[in-house]
Amino acid sequence: MSEAMLVLPKETSKALAELTGEARSDVALTLVIRDYARHKLSDLETAMHRYEQKYQMPFQEYKKIWDSEDREEHYTYEAETDYLEWESLVTRYKKLSETFAWLP
Repeated sequence: MSEAMLVLPKETSKALAELTGEARSDVALTLVIRDYARHKLSDLETAMHRYEQKYQMPFQEYKKIWDSEDREEHYTYEAETDYLEWESLVTRYKKLSETFAWLP
């Protein structure tokens, strides 16, 4: 696998060094990405937890009910919006977790 060369503006390199305390831009950038990924995953967990509390179950359990039952309350705007937003959060969380699994 070949490595790509990334050229950063001097100001960006300096900002990365100040932010992380790391003089090497490649290491500093990895640290910033790791911290951002952790922050984003935490935000997603918080948002997913709100739905878990609201519906008193994890998403996979709710999805089974959603897919198997044909109840009138599933066709409300709120229920459909909640389902789509919750599904999006779960999907995004899984994707980010997989993408950033290589980070130390």
